Amino acid sequence: MQNTFSDALVAWQRSHGRQGLPWQNTQDPYRVWLSEIMLQQTQVQTVLGYYQRFLNAFPTVQDLAAASVDEVMPYWSGLGYYSRARNLHRAAQMVVERFGGQFPQDPDLLIELPGIGRSTAHAIASFCFGLPHTIFDANVQRVMARYWAFDQDLAGTAAVRTLWSMAQTLVPPQGGLDTMPAYTQGLMDLGATVCTAKHPQCSACPVQRSCRALQSGLVDVLPRKTRKLKRTTSTWYWLVIVHGDQILLGKRSDTGIWAQLYCFETFASEAELEAAWQQLSGDSSQLQWHGSFKHVLTHKDLHLVPVVVHLSDMPLPAAEHLLQQVALDSTKKWADVQAVLAGQWAVPAPLLAWLTHTELGEAVGYR
Repeated sequence: MQNTFSDALVAWQRSHGRQGLPWQNTQDPYRVWLSEIMLQQTQVQTVLGYYQRFLNAFPTVQDLAAASVDEVMPYWSGLGYYSRARNLHRAAQMVVERFGGQFPQDPDLLIELPGIGRSTAHAIASFCFGLPHTIFDANVQRVMARYWAFDQDLAGTAAVRTLWSMAQTLVPPQGGLDTMPAYTQGLMDLGATVCTAKHPQCSACPVQRSCRALQSGLVDVLPRKTRKLKRTTSTWYWLVIVHGDQILLGKRSDTGIWAQLYCFETFASEAELEAAWQQLSGDSSQLQWHGSFKHVLTHKDLHLVPVVVHLSDMPLPAAEHLLQQVALDSTKKWADVQAVLAGQWAVPAPLLAWLTHTELGEAVGYR
């Protein structure tokens, strides 16, 4: 079965698989690693717009390690799951400090780097060093569950380990750079384009003859995964302070949603926002409510309510007092709106989207 699967998959990938992605046809661990991290829970089309821009800014792992987090984050802004960028930066520093700027070949050493799990480590080992290790992301889990007609619940870690071991038996045993990159890319391509979650194209599958789920009529019910995370909903209020063509941004904490990104000051309720503003100004009539909009995260719906204040509308003593307070707060900075829209600030995607479409643009002069 092993030769049937791997030989068919490699031949199919070379003739029908994806060939033109910018991170393909390279044995540079830095580029493979970067693409693997960017592609986690993010579609290829989205990553395409970020990958080359990131490489232009940080061409090597040494360049990334030498940069600060604040320099790195703007190049990730909008990709989401921002812990990936922070881990990427820390891992680059470890590669330079511990391994002299060279990625180790051993997957067990790669896993010690922040943000690199077993599947990502196997991808680097396979693509860059030709080692016979299988990747096992969500797409590959689906391919393997169907191929083996594996009906255990993949919500359990024991079932995942078992299926991963079964997947490893299909890897070309000798490995090698002449085979493993095509095999590993073939697994990715098969899961992304043929053995899809909905409406799989079994007639185009290179391993259809040995697929047990197809033979048993189980393709539509596999894989089994029962655990579902409960979605939650929150409403956040943004205090948007405008000073000429600048907006006031504060750096968020090191943990939680949008950690270490720059954002408007955020409150959990209308009353909290008004109380905070009254401490600064004492006049809630200066607050301009701009409706609300929804931003969808993986497991949470955020309803965002921007509340705008223009310093030009405030009495001069109150405006000067506010400016003095901001100047004394090292966590807050005035940001030119043009620079924010140009991607020079690491801000959450909904903030950027709101700035792009709001009528505030006419007031600060970036339209």
